[in-house]
Amino acid sequence: MAKGEGFERHRQPWKPDEVQKLHQLAKKGMALKAIAKALTRSEESVKDRAKADGLSIAKLR
Repeated sequence: MAKGEGFERHRQPWKPDEVQKLHQLAKKGMALKAIAKALTRSEESVKDRAKADGLSIAKLR
């Protein structure tokens, strides 16, 4: 990761459209890393939000 390319959105609240996109991507069976990149959020943040919403995210094999 290049300098300045990290996650500057530290601890940002989830917007309704982001939550909707998370649900869509999780249902499609996308991997955690891909979902995190698509939402520009950390994997930890995505995992925590999915758990809170009762979603299961596909594990990479």
